[in-house]
Amino acid sequence: MDTKANPRSAAAAFYQSVPVLSDFAQVADTSAYVPVPSTWVLAVSDVVGSTKAIEQGRYKAVNMVGASTISAAMNAFGHRDFPFVFGGDGAGLAISPEHEPELRDALARTRTWAEEETGLQIRAAIIPISEIRNAGHDVKVAKYQAAPSVTYAMFSGGGITWADGEMKADRFAVHSAPAGAQPDLTGLSCRWTPIKSVNGVILSILALPAGDGVSARFSRLVQDVLDLLHGLDREGHPVPVNAHDLIWPPEGIDLEVAATRGRKSRVRRKIELLGHSLFQWVLDRTEKSVGRYDPMEYRRELSRNSDFRKFDDGLRLTVDCTEDLAKRVEARLSVARTTGVAVYGVYRQDTALMTCLVPSAVSNDHMHFIDGGGGGYAQAARMLKAQIAGAE
Repeated sequence: MDTKANPRSAAAAFYQSVPVLSDFAQVADTSAYVPVPSTWVLAVSDVVGSTKAIEQGRYKAVNMVGASTISAAMNAFGHRDFPFVFGGDGAGLAISPEHEPELRDALARTRTWAEEETGLQIRAAIIPISEIRNAGHDVKVAKYQAAPSVTYAMFSGGGITWADGEMKADRFAVHSAPAGAQPDLTGLSCRWTPIKSVNGVILSILALPAGDGVSARFSRLVQDVLDLLHGLDREGHPVPVNAHDLIWPPEGIDLEVAATRGRKSRVRRKIELLGHSLFQWVLDRTEKSVGRYDPMEYRRELSRNSDFRKFDDGLRLTVDCTEDLAKRVEARLSVARTTGVAVYGVYRQDTALMTCLVPSAVSNDHMHFIDGGGGGYAQAARMLKAQIAGAE
């Protein structure tokens, strides 16, 4: 196939060629990453005032709005041939230049939608990869095989971290679309109840290199943290296999209405979703399959397909562990900070949250973004930022 004549194929060809890691411990190996093409752009977004919203109990809303930019981009392009990462209250994604107009429009619409439908504001920026490299940083990508049908992008090079700072300084900004504009957020949902810790603590962990890039000492730190978690069941995966509760009506139904109603009235869309979710709940409770939908297999896939661990310029984990193990992890991170290897943030809570991208309930490539139920990554980021500010 002539990829020059088919830009989408060119983008797909690059991302399909990216190395796939089967062992998560490889994520701190910089040789496992390949540079994103210089012609591409990087988009970053976050929820303004997410910490305050979390303090008000709006954890689900922050996570759903944080994931909305990924959903909007995915639906705008009609495919998944691009790398992206969910950060709790925001996201980052890289895309080939021919899709930049669609991306800019999707982000602009998402900004307008978020404020009008949820009262939360989104910041967003689109930055050429060439600008990031001119500033002395890079954007490199690898893929981690989380499940047979799902891979998640891992990022290295410091580019996302730098881009986030540029966005917050209001550079390279994507502005809101006119009032009433709506993105396509089909498949975005948050129907599952908060996931209670089995071991006592849902621990959110952020760790970034303290110097320029991922050093050998930082790679050792990542391995040490993973080794500490290795003895846990499924290495601390917070989403149980076959054991999580789907309730009816879903707790996040109003958020899903806001995300997916399009031009329909709230009442009509809510009735549709209540009917659909009731049907799913009945099948889940009776363990009955209908057509290609098998509720028990869906539960197993839901757990396998979750992104409870990732790497985007640093280590990002949401794990179910004991209080003793949480202390040991934090002690190791503290040593890394004292010795100039890393800055970090941790946050303890007793539940995890799951935000879902489910284009089709009968396909096995649905994706589930995990964060701590008490504000996890956003709260851990407060601690990390305080360490950075204290070092300056």
